[in-house]
Amino acid sequence: MNTKTISIDIPSDILLALNETESEFKKSIKISLAMRLYKLQKLTIGKAAQLSGLPRFEFETILSENEIPISNLSINDMMDDCKKLI
Repeated sequence: MNTKTISIDIPSDILLALNETESEFKKSIKISLAMRLYKLQKLTIGKAAQLSGLPRFEFETILSENEIPISNLSINDMMDDCKKLI
């Protein structure tokens, strides 16, 4: 997999205030960004899981824990699908 490195500057006292290591903070940022981009429908659930660095099932679990639906289907989409089955 090709990757791209993006650097951001974080004041060191932020890590101290959060009581997190650089590695822990990086993981938190990746998961938070992936959740946000998924919620905004900028990424599919698979791509968001990939960005988070987590297996899809684990990412879906985190979405559920944060009350973010793991499906973007609307009620109308589901009703249309049900009609197709009949």
